Amino acid sequence: MRRGYCSGVTTPRKRRADRRGDLIEAARRAMVRHGTDGVQIKQVAAEAGLTSGAVLYHYSDLQDLLIDAHHAGMERFYELRVKRIAEVADPAEKLVVTVRSGLPDGPDDTDVRLLCELGGAAGRNRVYAALLTTLYDRQVSMYQTILEQGTAQGVFTLTGTTLAIARNLVALEDAYGYRIVARHPTLGVAEAEELILDYARGVTGHQLTA
Repeated sequence: MRRGYCSGVTTPRKRRADRRGDLIEAARRAMVRHGTDGVQIKQVAAEAGLTSGAVLYHYSDLQDLLIDAHHAGMERFYELRVKRIAEVADPAEKLVVTVRSGLPDGPDDTDVRLLCELGGAAGRNRVYAALLTTLYDRQVSMYQTILEQGTAQGVFTLTGTTLAIARNLVALEDAYGYRIVARHPTLGVAEAEELILDYARGVTGHQLTA
């Protein structure tokens, strides 16, 4: 009788796509623990429970793995937010949902901590700088679309251009997100959300109930 069939259940090898997904999550954990610049292949391997050779089988270049790991985290702050607000009709509600979803879940939020690591390394790495620039521009465009829709429907009365307001909203997200993961003692997620919405109320002329 062939091994693996004694119980009538097969145990096939994990598919390559699944293994790469595991490695991406392991790389994310390693970067949080050791920093984007300091992470090594052996540290990723340790997080994945594999040998360095097994990691290199799937990713011959560590840099490619780290970039994929950053992409996985960044998806949350653009693609997933766009999908979420696509189901919301009211521009004011869209804006509130977008602000809330741009903040960390708490000080241990891995995605935001990785973005902070990426920001620190961007000055030394053109690829990381390009990733952050692309994410920033997409987020600004996302906010601009909401502001334009609200203005067209008579929901918002803007005090400035959609570009300037959108850039400020993204900047506030980044700043407060960093403070939250840095464990500021008096600034939590709820406080940050209210501070950003307070700015948004002033520039849109809408109460924007959280």
